[in-house]
Amino acid sequence: MIQGVLLIALAALLWATTSIVAKFLFSGSDLAPITLAFLRLVVALPFFWVLMRREQRQLRRENPHGNAVGSSLRSLSWKALLPLTALGLFQALYQGSYLMAVDLSGAGIATLISLCLPPVFVAILAAPMLGERPTLTTLIAALGAVVGTGMLVLGDIDTTGNLRLAGILMSLLAAAVYTGFTLTSRYNSVGTPAFTTAFICFFTAALLLLPVALISGGFAALETMELKHWLMVCYIGVVPTGIGYLMFFTGIKSTPATLSSIVVTLEPLFVALLAWFILGEMLGTAGVAGAIILVIAVVVASRNSTVAGANRDG
Repeated sequence: MIQGVLLIALAALLWATTSIVAKFLFSGSDLAPITLAFLRLVVALPFFWVLMRREQRQLRRENPHGNAVGSSLRSLSWKALLPLTALGLFQALYQGSYLMAVDLSGAGIATLISLCLPPVFVAILAAPMLGERPTLTTLIAALGAVVGTGMLVLGDIDTTGNLRLAGILMSLLAAAVYTGFTLTSRYNSVGTPAFTTAFICFFTAALLLLPVALISGGFAALETMELKHWLMVCYIGVVPTGIGYLMFFTGIKSTPATLSSIVVTLEPLFVALLAWFILGEMLGTAGVAGAIILVIAVVVASRNSTVAGANRDG
């Protein structure tokens, strides 16, 4: 279990580097967030294709008669493909809105809002979706998330001297989209294997982002990009996206769900620390307090949601 926890924590650290490298890209080139979101998925797709093929071969060995769900792409029914397509739509919206939030505001505050609010939103929305009332713990976590977010915004105003409203709103949009992604993944799951799900999801997202990048003229900036900028794009696609997800999926195989959900909350903390150390982004006293409150709210909401799910399954 210790190895699994370390793999998940390392995956969170790799994911945290995405916004840091993206911030360098945006400040050093004319690359648009939507274009980076598309390129990130394109670079990662071959990686997930290889993992998916390996996963399918393993499933065929374990189930030689082809009874396993997703043992091949051709075996997937429309019932299986529809939620995967929906996940791809949410992924496209999230990639674009999150990277825009990083560009418009800071890597730290954008990630804290985008990633800390969804688990709380999920804990609240999961109750009515299942016909249950939200628990007192969930309501307290939600209140803590609101307070923490407000303090983050106040801290950002204090350190930058202005309200970066566009970045805050884009972060909230990313949080809402990721909430939809999580709920769709959790409640419309049809048992499709992990890397098959990841490949179809990312492939669909890339297809959706392509026309947006084309129409917005986002590819014009590619002609002016230097080698170092292309290396940054490749890094984002291979290391945090490809290797990070591989470590995460490997780690959760030997780690309890509750512990996994808590370890994942290290990502926004890693981002905040890296943004402070590398980019010089300061959260301020109110911002630091807000970040702590947000993370505590996430841990409480994630643990409560996972335990509730285990009780329902039992």
